[in-house]
Amino acid sequence: MASTDEKNAKAKQDVTDTKASLAADEDFLSTLKQKCKLNDSEWEERQKTRQLEMEACSKALAVLSSDDSHDLFSKTLNFVQTESAMHSDRRAQASKLLSSIADKVDSPRLATLAVRVRLDAFTRVKASIDAMVAELVKEKQDEIKQKDFCVDEFNKNEMQTQKKMRGKSDATSTIAGLDTSISALQASIKTLTGEIGEMQTQLKRAGEDRTKENKEFQLTVADQRATQKLLTAALNILKGFYAKKAAAALVQAGKAAAPAGFDGYENNAASGGVMGLLTQIINDAKALEAEATRSEADAQSAYESIVQKTNASIEKKNADIVNKKEDKAKKDGERVTGKKSKAAIMLELEQLGNAKAALNSACDFVVKNFEVRQTARDEEIDALKQAKSILSGSKFSAFLQNI
Repeated sequence: MASTDEKNAKAKQDVTDTKASLAADEDFLSTLKQKCKLNDSEWEERQKTRQLEMEACSKALAVLSSDDSHDLFSKTLNFVQTESAMHSDRRAQASKLLSSIADKVDSPRLATLAVRVRLDAFTRVKASIDAMVAELVKEKQDEIKQKDFCVDEFNKNEMQTQKKMRGKSDATSTIAGLDTSISALQASIKTLTGEIGEMQTQLKRAGEDRTKENKEFQLTVADQRATQKLLTAALNILKGFYAKKAAAALVQAGKAAAPAGFDGYENNAASGGVMGLLTQIINDAKALEAEATRSEADAQSAYESIVQKTNASIEKKNADIVNKKEDKAKKDGERVTGKKSKAAIMLELEQLGNAKAALNSACDFVVKNFEVRQTARDEEIDALKQAKSILSGSKFSAFLQNI
């Protein structure tokens, strides 16, 4: 009972810990799903916004690039020819650099900016470049954080999954061992029950045989005693008769000679042998009665010994059955607990699998394309910085080698 109470307490604590772990995992999964959903929504919104921005920029550029617009700018602003030529050269160089990098990294933003460089004022272009560089740097940092988060969560998920798989394997082995033990106990209980039944059957047969033997003994004793009584009576009659005859012969011998007539009566010569035979038969009957009595006593003693030993064996086997049934009940309880634990582990594995699937959905693109996207952003940032340097007066030839 103490062992069962201890296991019960441990099982309750395990349930409490498992529920706490499950609640934490579910909370984490809910937060992760919400975050990924927000990221997906934000990504779609940003894509739509960028697309709309590029379409607007393209339309604006088309308007600004028309001949009428150039004529209008020339008349209204009255640009100085030399300064305009210098600025145009810088714009062309910066635009060429941005266009080359845009084609290389397939960046619509750089392509749009390359066109804007040709049209917008330097101050506005430089501000746009600075804003775009800041945006790219932020995107890069956000993507690094996202990748680190994904890698960390994948590692946690993998570690927890491996731990639960070991727990599943242990639970399966424990249940299998308990199944084997329970089957062995059931077989042992069945064997002991059969042995007890066989002993009881043999004990019943021994009692029946003992009753028959006792009846035969009683009949034998009765027969022998009747024989003794009858033969003793006959022997006493013969002894009385021959004793009287002997006395009469002695009296006659002391008188005068009898007149002529019958000869004197003499005892039968075989009379002594008959009485001796009767005496021998009586003694044999007594010996047979004594032998039957001894045999009866031995048989009764042997029967009582068999009964005692059989009952003792049955008692031990019953005690063994009780112990084995208690052991089986204990193992049945452990088996139920083991199955519940395994079911809980299977549920946790399923939840971990769902969490991993959610991570794959949210993180696969980021993780698989991380290096390519980071490299592309670095190239965009470098191109933007170079374009800004060109617009600020740096020589374009210094950047041609990097294109």
